[in-house]
Amino acid sequence: MNEAVESKELQARKSGMRILRRVTPFLWPKNNPAFRLRIVLALLALLTAELITVGIPFIYKGAVDSLTSGEAIDIAGVVAIGAVTLTIAYGVTRVMSVLFHQLRDVIFAKVGQRALRTIALETFKHIHNLSLRYHITRKTGGLSRIVERGVKGVDWLLRFVLFSIGPLLLQLLMVCTVLWIVLGFWYFATILIAISLYVVFTFKVTEWRVQIRKEMNKQDTDANQKAIDSLLNYETVKYFGAEEREAQRYDSSMEKFETASLKTTYSLAALNLGQSVIITTGTVIVMLMAAIGVKNGELSVGDFVLVNSYMIQVAMPLNWLGTVYREIRQALVDMGEMFDLLDAPYEVSDRPDAKPLEVRGGKIEFQNVSFSYYANRSILKGVNLTINPGETVAIVGPSGSGKSTIGRLLFRFYDVTEGALKIDNQDIRYVTQSSLHKQIGIVPQDTVLFNETIFYNIAYGLPDPNPRQVEEAARSARLHDFIAELPEGYETQVGERGLKLSGGEKQRVGIARTLLKNPPIILLDEATSSLDTETEKEIQDSFNEMSFGRTVIAIAHRLSTIVHSDKIIVLEQGEIVEQGTHEELLELYGKYHAMWHRQLAGEEDQEEELRA
Repeated sequence: MNEAVESKELQARKSGMRILRRVTPFLWPKNNPAFRLRIVLALLALLTAELITVGIPFIYKGAVDSLTSGEAIDIAGVVAIGAVTLTIAYGVTRVMSVLFHQLRDVIFAKVGQRALRTIALETFKHIHNLSLRYHITRKTGGLSRIVERGVKGVDWLLRFVLFSIGPLLLQLLMVCTVLWIVLGFWYFATILIAISLYVVFTFKVTEWRVQIRKEMNKQDTDANQKAIDSLLNYETVKYFGAEEREAQRYDSSMEKFETASLKTTYSLAALNLGQSVIITTGTVIVMLMAAIGVKNGELSVGDFVLVNSYMIQVAMPLNWLGTVYREIRQALVDMGEMFDLLDAPYEVSDRPDAKPLEVRGGKIEFQNVSFSYYANRSILKGVNLTINPGETVAIVGPSGSGKSTIGRLLFRFYDVTEGALKIDNQDIRYVTQSSLHKQIGIVPQDTVLFNETIFYNIAYGLPDPNPRQVEEAARSARLHDFIAELPEGYETQVGERGLKLSGGEKQRVGIARTLLKNPPIILLDEATSSLDTETEKEIQDSFNEMSFGRTVIAIAHRLSTIVHSDKIIVLEQGEIVEQGTHEELLELYGKYHAMWHRQLAGEEDQEEELRA
């Protein structure tokens, strides 16, 4: 059992050192002498402030001795200073101590904030570079909390290590040294023993409390995930009348959070009580020693006040030691989660010698492509497909046949397991991802919009477009007339995920921003499957215009939308089982023929129901 505890503590220390090593470059940035100078100046201000703080009790002692003796106090055998002057000096030095502490904060503030900003940006960019597989297996709410707590953890670490632990250690060292020199070894030894007991007790109890805090964080994250998941699926909750069910799920997590939170509160009370007993006992012993010294004529009343002042100076920061240590430990835990996130490897990354993709015509080749999301489940099996420049090729098949996977491989969300995928004879694994993404436009089944204006969402297709370009794209997508009728026009807010717009309107925004991007290759991933027939026909006209002069892959569910394609590919269980034009496939009387007549019969049944 003890070995297990020691192993955990050792792992915690190693983890803490790893995190500190990760943070250090942000605090002592290379090639930035101005920031390094700020750190040095902040440390000098800190040292000055602590020297003044440790010197204040001596002035206080002098004032008390002057008042009790009725005589001026001889300072260093040079000048006699009276009680009034000493009292004024006491006030001035206290102000100077605060001044240098605040100066330290002001000087260091820019360094700390820049470190936070840099770490937050690095984490944000890293998350965007992680694979689609990573994102679909993580919960967005939990991910955002990890980043939020991690950045806050860096803030806590900077604040407490540099502005609490560092000054505290320096002050304790100075106080103990002064008391040893001025009053003798036993005062030093008594204070040292009291402080040591205090620190050991605080660290042991706080380590226990950190485990409780971890559980509390876990429940907090779980509750946050459930809340965000429920709110993002607001309509689904309403459709199924599941408000009470969602509330119970949320309350169940909050109940566990409440239990862990109460344990945290109770353990904090025990910690505070134990700390108070230890430091108070040490203070009383030292004060008794000083009182006996005064009674025996060995010390003056000023010396008694000096000891009392130093014990107050020691006790006040020590009272925060448990909180500081706990927050530092918690910060290390939170930062550890964030740095684990930063250490998550990229599943798809650019090769060192990757070059920009050069699209000359837009020819796409799948050469014996096989792909598996998991080792025991093949999605695509030896797919061979050539799409010539300017061709529109449709891919159809039942659910799970691998249609959408082809789109994901083309965009290089994943790398092929076997074979090669080429654009104009360039294997996309050997080109930069940014150049690949620039050359491909996509209109997905569900166009998800940012909670911004219509203008912002269309303009997302091109960095810094002008209003005229955005309006032209909207006209081409047959969206401009609708926007013009809105009270706020292009500045209309679309709501979270575009919920203020209809399905057809969202799809038109998706088409408009893809047109604005003006890519030579376009992927239509079941872009009309969720629309009604009338809207689908209108959107289809926009697609036909958008497809002109471009290489298009249309992944389709409704076969009526792809009858004019240059080629139709029929996928089944990851293999191409048929290919040809609409007419050629119907003449085969195979899979496509069956799918076509099945959908045709379904549409006729729907029309009869509507007429009835």
